[in-house]
Amino acid sequence: MSGTPAASSRYVVAVRALCEFTAKQGDLDLRFTPSPTAQEGIAGHAVVAARRAEHYRTEVALEGDWGPLHVRGRADGYDPQQNLIEEVKTYRGQFARVPDNHRHLAWAQLRVYGHLLCTQLGLDEVNLALVYFDIGSQHETVLKETRSRIELAALFDDACRRFVAWAERELTHRTARDAALTALRFPHADFRPGQRQLAEAIFRANASKRSLLAQAPTGIGKTVGTLFPVLKAAPGQALDKVFFLAAKTPGRQLALDAVAALKNGGTLPLRVLELSARDKACEHPDLACHGESCPLAQGFYDRLPAARAAAADAPTLDRAALREIGLAHDICPYYLGSEMVRWSDVVVGDYNYWFDGGAMLYALALERGWKVSVLADEAHNLVSRARSMYTADLARADLRAARAVAPPALHKPLDKVKRAWTDVSKAAPLPYQVLDAPPDKFLNALQGAASAITEHMAAFPVPLDPALQDFYFAALQFGRLAESFGEHSLFDVTRDNERDTTLCIRNVVPAPFLGPRFAYAHSTTLFSATLSPWHYFADLLGMPADTAWIDVDSPFSASQLDVHVAQAISTRYGARAGSLGPIASLMADQYHARPGNYLAFFSSFEYLQQVADRFEREHPGIPVWRQARRMSEGERADFLARFVPGGRGIGFAVLGGSFGEGVDLPGDRLIGAFVATLGLPQVNPVNEQLRQRMQAMFGAGYDYTYLYPGMQKVVQAAGRVIRTEHDRGVVWLIDDRFARPEVQGLLPAWWHVGQDA
Repeated sequence: MSGTPAASSRYVVAVRALCEFTAKQGDLDLRFTPSPTAQEGIAGHAVVAARRAEHYRTEVALEGDWGPLHVRGRADGYDPQQNLIEEVKTYRGQFARVPDNHRHLAWAQLRVYGHLLCTQLGLDEVNLALVYFDIGSQHETVLKETRSRIELAALFDDACRRFVAWAERELTHRTARDAALTALRFPHADFRPGQRQLAEAIFRANASKRSLLAQAPTGIGKTVGTLFPVLKAAPGQALDKVFFLAAKTPGRQLALDAVAALKNGGTLPLRVLELSARDKACEHPDLACHGESCPLAQGFYDRLPAARAAAADAPTLDRAALREIGLAHDICPYYLGSEMVRWSDVVVGDYNYWFDGGAMLYALALERGWKVSVLADEAHNLVSRARSMYTADLARADLRAARAVAPPALHKPLDKVKRAWTDVSKAAPLPYQVLDAPPDKFLNALQGAASAITEHMAAFPVPLDPALQDFYFAALQFGRLAESFGEHSLFDVTRDNERDTTLCIRNVVPAPFLGPRFAYAHSTTLFSATLSPWHYFADLLGMPADTAWIDVDSPFSASQLDVHVAQAISTRYGARAGSLGPIASLMADQYHARPGNYLAFFSSFEYLQQVADRFEREHPGIPVWRQARRMSEGERADFLARFVPGGRGIGFAVLGGSFGEGVDLPGDRLIGAFVATLGLPQVNPVNEQLRQRMQAMFGAGYDYTYLYPGMQKVVQAAGRVIRTEHDRGVVWLIDDRFARPEVQGLLPAWWHVGQDA
């Protein structure tokens, strides 16, 4: 654990964290360098240790106190006969390219270890060695010095003096935070119906260190209803952080608004941070992320302490606040946000910050030993999002483009990939075909090419041509996923044309990748209006066996929503031409019976356009507006702006798109919805392979592949209509299959479904 207030008045900090805080200096430099992977780094440390004498000790645990600080860490190695303590750093390429500020930080760590060792063993002096191990050549470059106990104590004293003011500030903050959270009251006069039930379930889950799947209807205030109990539980459970993860930007804003309500005008000492995507937070997108290019990267670490202190005092570090503070101190706002993760109580960001393979929040939590509670909003999206996180593909055309711009030294390894790729293509002659696994011959060739590019970059530190760089990154991702290939993924070959194929490692069950994240967190709550059946999510996401499940009672009554099934109409692909007229007539009849604002959802843009064209032709007096492909933020806002109180008209949208969830149109801004499809994913070769794998693994191929994902979209879309206890509306489910019992069993329990002709 590091950077964490202990239960007493001591502040526990790791040696690495102490030195990063006090010894980092110079520029921010994010130029891609071919640094070793984590696995290569571990292997490199093992090689160095194996070269040492038998009495050599590795992973030497060291700790010591300074005032309120308790400093601890593990030195890489110690040779007692030589009285030599070593810090091993792996690298690749030219030693001269190791930045000076990296060496400065490494020496700072090693000297702290030296002080702790002298204190622990009563030594008067110690020999220190900074060992740089080149992964490629297996060569060691060793930098040595000898320091006395007095010298090292002075250096340690200086580092601790520079950190202690911050540590005492953190201890004071944590004490005040926990006291305020213990006394925290719900920010409204009372809970909404269902909201208390949700909050109590989440509090119990955190108190018992369990995960929770919570299905809760739209409109009960899920965001504040989830944040409140976790914050209330934080002092008793000694939580360091709460991570609120959202699928989309509007979800992040809802979380920030909820925390603002809980902070009660700023009286609650709670540090809140919003993480935004780098491309949206970057001030100079045309410049590279290093001090020679970007002025906000130049001297970043020299100016960081003042910016960090200002940021810690900000009531909320949303994107705007980070920008204001960052620019005021001439440092990058995005990387200021990354730094402030360490000093924030509530972090709001996208799913990928915790669930992705290279997730920043997960990596920091592991490194620093944080005790965290995770909240994931609109969690019905997590299956598809996680599948995409652990999927990688390679296009033959991209290999050709990379080969065309590659330097001569890389032609041979890239040509080897080309030949191995040809063999894969011959083994899969169909337009789409699944093979048992990526062939070893191809993987070896791909790994060889990636290694050759890595060595080239180490020898020639100039940027790669974009086509070669893109292929390099794709090859690295493909190789990483190939290492863990199993029944959770497919290896498929798609024939794009006679010349080209695309190779894909396609994840179908994210559980093996997400399981460790659920296991690490103190508690994880996944919540959404559509999280049933619970076993679908538990199976695919890899949730712990003791995960709790709650279906929160709805605050709405059947009298608020008229639900009709148009069972005389089929929206199956083959029947769509004949469905256009009946759907247009049904919609017009409903509109004339009760004029107002409606949303109409269809399975594709093509189907949407066909019905909208027919409707406008036959009912020109009814206002219509349509969702278009690839709408900008402004265009989406304009679409929603048509839904004014007392307005009249029908907005045509695609099911599962921008307007099918996360849209709040209370009152008479929206009085009804037409859902002209079950939302079933398209039947195609990929989904059919997915169905077969789901059947083999869970015995529920059709349900897991088609029915459950489709009906989640339907319920989400229909959920736009009733947003408060005072709303009244109508939903038309247009397809004969909606009359089937197994389909109606997936609809909200509070609906009363009427059967119509």
